[in-house]
Order: sequence, then C-alpha cells, then structure tokens
Amino acid sequence: MNRLLQKFSIKDLLIIVAMAAIGIAVKPVVVSLAHLVSAPLLIPGGALAGGLYMMWLVVAVGLIGKRGAATLCGLVQAILVLITGIVGSHGVMSLVSYTLPGLAIDTGLVLMGHRCCCPLCCFVAGMLANLTGTVTVNWIFFSLPLIPLLLSLAVAAFSGAMGGLLAWWLLKALARYGIG
Repeated sequence: MNRLLQKFSIKDLLIIVAMAAIGIAVKPVVVSLAHLVSAPLLIPGGALAGGLYMMWLVVAVGLIGKRGAATLCGLVQAILVLITGIVGSHGVMSLVSYTLPGLAIDTGLVLMGHRCCCPLCCFVAGMLANLTGTVTVNWIFFSLPLIPLLLSLAVAAFSGAMGGLLAWWLLKALARYGIG
C-alpha cells in the first residue's frame, strides 16, 4: 500500500479524496430518484443510478492520469462509508463493493492502454465500474433471478457508459479552465 501511495502527490491524493467525497455525497440523492423507476422493474436502484456516482472515479483518473487512481478513490469511498455510515448498510463488505469498481476501471484502462484520455476509454471505464458494482452487490446481497439480473446488468452497462461520457465532458470542461 505504501508503494502505491508513493506514486501520488499530495495534490493527487486531495483530488482522489474530493472525487470520492463527491461520489458519496451524490449517491443517496441519485439512488432515491432512481428507485422510482427501478423498483417496479425489480432491479436495484444502484444499477440505474450507478453511472452518476461511478463517474467520479472516472473523473479522478482523468484528472490524475496515474494507474491505481480509481482503485484508491474507490477505497477512500469505502472508508468514508464505513466511518460515516451515511450510504447503504453494506458494513465491512463496503470495502469490496466500493473498491472493486475502481479496480475494474484501472484494469480495463491498462488493457486498453488508456488513462481516461478520450470518450471511448471513459465510456468503457464507466461501464466497467457500474457493471462491476452491480455484479458485486448482487453477489453479496441480492442473488437476483436470471431475468432481473440480466435486466439489471443491461441497465448498469448503459448507465455506467453514460456516466463515463459525462465524466469525459466534465474533464473537457475542466481542461478549458486549466484544471487537469
């Protein structure tokens, strides 16, 4: 862990903490609204809303440009949730359910040879994060039957991909102001 942290400057770590905090702050509002649509479809609200709070992991990678940024951001989110208890009731399993989406982003970007530098890699990163989060939460908590699980995964892929594109547009806007 110490070796991983040495790659990041204090500025990088502050960006990671800020993006993690924004993601955690946005999640309760977005998930509550998503439940209005997802509950009748018998799918978890996080599958639909995930793109809007997973996008902050993508933004962290885009701003920092270093491998491991998304994993570290997800881990910080998990720690924030454990300390504050404000989002969800996953308990210690939050370490898994929040960190794995970041790990999926970092792994996917390494395989693509990208660092959230274009719309395609942001699209894929957001999709991977939300699919991983949805699969993980289903595996740990829900155990949905096949049809609702497939519907949930399709919604998660779409939502995550759109969140990745939103992250790209936000990164472009921030770059116009010399941020990132």
